[in-house]
Amino acid sequence: MKLPILFSRLNRDPKRLRRIGGLAALGLLLALVCLVPRLADPYDCRILDGVSIGGLDVGGMTRFQARSALKKALDETLLGRDLVIALPDGAVTVSPEEAGLQVRVWDAVRDAYRVGRSEGEPNSTLGLLDNIRFDSSALEEAADACAGACGRTLAQPTWRLEGTRPELATDRWQEDAPCQTLVITKGTPEIRLDVQVVLDGILAVYDMPVSAAAAGEYGFSIPALTPLALPEEPDLEAIAAQVCSEPVDDSLDLDTYAFVPGAYGYGFSTEQVREALAAADWGQDVSIPLSCTAPEILGQAAYFRDLLGACQTRHNDNENRNTNLRLICQILDGHVVEPGETFSFNDVVGQRTAERGFKPAPAYSGNRLVDSVGGGACQTSTTLYNCVLLGDLEVVTRLCHGASVGYVPLGLDAAVNWGTTDFAFRNNFHFPVKIRAEVSDGYVKMELWGTDEKDYYIEMTSNYDDSGETAIYAVSYKNKYDKQTGQLISREREAFSTYYKNIG
Repeated sequence: MKLPILFSRLNRDPKRLRRIGGLAALGLLLALVCLVPRLADPYDCRILDGVSIGGLDVGGMTRFQARSALKKALDETLLGRDLVIALPDGAVTVSPEEAGLQVRVWDAVRDAYRVGRSEGEPNSTLGLLDNIRFDSSALEEAADACAGACGRTLAQPTWRLEGTRPELATDRWQEDAPCQTLVITKGTPEIRLDVQVVLDGILAVYDMPVSAAAAGEYGFSIPALTPLALPEEPDLEAIAAQVCSEPVDDSLDLDTYAFVPGAYGYGFSTEQVREALAAADWGQDVSIPLSCTAPEILGQAAYFRDLLGACQTRHNDNENRNTNLRLICQILDGHVVEPGETFSFNDVVGQRTAERGFKPAPAYSGNRLVDSVGGGACQTSTTLYNCVLLGDLEVVTRLCHGASVGYVPLGLDAAVNWGTTDFAFRNNFHFPVKIRAEVSDGYVKMELWGTDEKDYYIEMTSNYDDSGETAIYAVSYKNKYDKQTGQLISREREAFSTYYKNIG
């Protein structure tokens, strides 16, 4: 339509002309409203650089862009994830639904837009708490749950025994019988978690949810708490006094001559318990199996706990002779002479023959020195003889050599020869006697072990007379001394010996 015609029609309709003029004025006003702020704002109606909301950088965004970005970020964090409170032992979670979370996103964006445009210089890192609604009671329940999980009441350690105590008497003890178990419950310290600390932690995450998510897990941790009071350490010595017992040796009643059973020791290692307690958590049970300990003297060993007599004699370097000494000591070692029994050297050792490994070596035949299979046997019988004298056992048969020997004083030797000369003694006490014999370090060493029934001890001495032309005469004496006072009780002649001076 041509303009002249249009204006012609409008002139004929004044109302229509006024309506069009009003709309044009309104449009111009709206254009001015939108255009003037943009022309007057040096930041082009955008949020200033460096401004963040809840940890989300919205600098340089328009308000509509910031609203969209913040809503998306909150859907992925604050409104879309459970907040996890990590505890020293476990965790507590709070879901957005449980917390009743609601966010006034537009108000948060408006606050961000105002940064730098209002008077003063407000913080460019804005939190969300002022624009969040939540269920306070739900957060308090979560905080209470944390406090309950972390808190402990002071409790002192306790202990108990599990199982049945085994029979410990040595005559009734069974090796496969189970022992008890000591169970110590470690005490717990007094620990309290301030509920406000948990609430402050929750609100801190809600205030900066995007930063919290960017830092890793969406939540925070409660560190190990310092105890307000510690429990006492278990008194292991007091427990041991009630539970443990020392082993008791088997023994003999010297009045009735009866065997007296001892007892196995019973208990635990305090060092082992301390190590286990140190590695255990508060309130944890520590289980320590108890064990039995055998006494040092057990069974037949009760009869052989006292040294009745001991003697050692030096041997020479004749290897054949030393072989014979070793063979005889191997036979004698461990031999037991029962009460009232008579020991015969020749019966126990047997004939010294080459078939049995004995070697020819110098030996006395009367007053003549000849090579004989088993030569040197007399040194073992002599050594044993001196043990018998010191133990005060009864000598049944003893003969001296035809000539003197160099390994014992005159008068204290005992000769043996198969088929002609024997050394014998009788166990005249109430308990058995055991022989210990060996060759070592250049000596023949022998001991008699048993149960000493005497209140005295023996020392042997001897005198000799070599004034004669053909022989030396020696006398041995048994000297008894009181064990308590050391005073001489008696001195008795033991044996008379004659040695020829001339060796044929």
